[in-house]
Parts: sequence; C-alpha cells; structure tokens
Amino acid sequence: MRINYDFNDLEAFLAVIETGSFHIAAERLNLSQSAITRRVQKLEGVLGSTLFERTTRAVRPTLAAKRLQARAEVMLESARETTLVMRDESVAYEHQRSALVTIALIPTVVTYLLSPTLRLLQESGMSVRVRLLDHAANEVAGAVSQGEADFGICSIGSLEPNTHFEPLFDDLIVLVLPDGHPLAGQDQLTWSDLKAEPLILPARGTGNRLLIDEAMAKSRLTAQWTYEVGRSTTAMELVNEGIGVALLPRSAMLSAQGRTLVFRQLLEPAVARPVGLLTRTGVADSTVVGAFKDAIRQISGRLGALSL
Repeated sequence: MRINYDFNDLEAFLAVIETGSFHIAAERLNLSQSAITRRVQKLEGVLGSTLFERTTRAVRPTLAAKRLQARAEVMLESARETTLVMRDESVAYEHQRSALVTIALIPTVVTYLLSPTLRLLQESGMSVRVRLLDHAANEVAGAVSQGEADFGICSIGSLEPNTHFEPLFDDLIVLVLPDGHPLAGQDQLTWSDLKAEPLILPARGTGNRLLIDEAMAKSRLTAQWTYEVGRSTTAMELVNEGIGVALLPRSAMLSAQGRTLVFRQLLEPAVARPVGLLTRTGVADSTVVGAFKDAIRQISGRLGALSL
C-alpha cells in the first residue's frame, strides 16, 4: 500500500487535537488555517476516516483520531530522534575527518622525519590525532592506493597507477657495525670488505633489499648474506649483540638503537633509496592533511643530508 501522507500532515493533525482548534493550531505552526485544514483533509482521505467533528463552537476528535494520536506521536518523535542522531554523527564524522590523519610509513623514517614533524605541528598549536600504519614499503604503497591512509612516507616510487610519488631526500644504504669492530675505524668501505663478515640483509621482497640486489646486479657483485630479517630494528639488535654486520638505511642511525652503533658508507657502488610522499591521485587533501604534508616538506628540507 502506498503511503501518501508525510510528517507535516501528522504534525498538523496533532496540533489540532492538542489545541482543539484549527485556528490555534495554525498559529502554533506558523501556517494559515487553510493550510492546516488541507493537511488534515489529506490525512483523512488517505486513512479513509474522519478525524474531527466540526461544529461552530468546537472541534472534537473522533475515535479514529484518538487511535491515530498515539501512533502519530511515536512516529514524529522517532523522526526527530533519527534526525538528531544523523546530525550528531555527521558532525562527529566531519570532526574526525578533519582532525584525524592516517599515515602509512616505513618505520625507519619515524625518528628522522616523523617525530620532528609532530613536534613542529605541536609547536604551531595544531590539534591533530595521528594514526600510524608502520609497514614495509610495498605495504605502504598498497595502503595509500586502497585509501586506507591519507598519504604515505615511502622509499619506493609509484607502484600503483593511482598513486603519485613526491621525492623528499635520498637515504643512503650503509654498513652498520658494533662499536669496536675492526672495520669501524675506516671512514669508507667497499663491498669487498664484507666478504669475510656475517652479513645481515633486509628480507627478500622489501624495498631496501630490492635496491641492494639491483645495485649488486648492475655492478656484477654478490652480497652473500648469513642472516635475513624483515625489520631494521631486528637487524640492529643482532649487530649490537655482535652477531653480524648489517646493510641498513642511513636514517636508522638516529633511532635509539642506532645511536649505540657505528655507521659507515659503502662505495662502488653507493646505494640510496629515495624517500618521499606517496599520495593517491585525484583525492584532494583536507586542510589538516595539507598542513601535515607541508610540515614534512619543511622538516625534510631543514634536516638535509645526514653525515656519518
């Protein structure tokens, strides 16, 4: 059955039944008396029932009107509650959308790039909540491409066709040694110096490993690894315990673990990973996301190249 009345008709009906007057009901709703009459008549036509007995002295609700009254009150109250809830949720969502930033990032840039950026935003008085998705480089690319993150800080370019990579700085791949290691006394090393060392490499399939393998292939060299790990923090822990030496991004030297270790540059060839902002194309930044990206660019330019 098709319903041909609306909440305005129910509101007019209730105003008449509560005031006992079409005239007073019109004043309450700021409508003309004829508009109130039309709405009540429309409701009567749809329901097939007379709702009011009209005399020159009074307007009396019929039995049908009394039965309808309770249902009409419930319907209108439910509609008001629904409207309020939806408005509240819309406001809450808007607040969350503008004040919450989700960033997918490779863990090694947290100390070097993210922490200074967060401090800069705090000093500027910006109130922002940050959700961090710390992933491997290819997972960062996937999170940005699929819209799980507002943007990414990544060490590989646009793997997905719907993403754009903005380079920020080059992060050298360097050799990490325990303090007191025989090679720690040399400022620069070559790959041949690693032949007798138990080498710790990033896991195959990671962005850092891909860069190392490509550089080795171009130079017709081989890096014989003894240990293969997925996280830079794990590699530094092994180095700290004297288990081996590791190839890691230079930015890792600023981490708590990295400050206790020795970092040395490798030559012939030198390997660097480009670190930059990864954004999904066709998506406009919110004000907060735009400010966050600007702060990252500012910090990146201020820090410049790390010295070993």
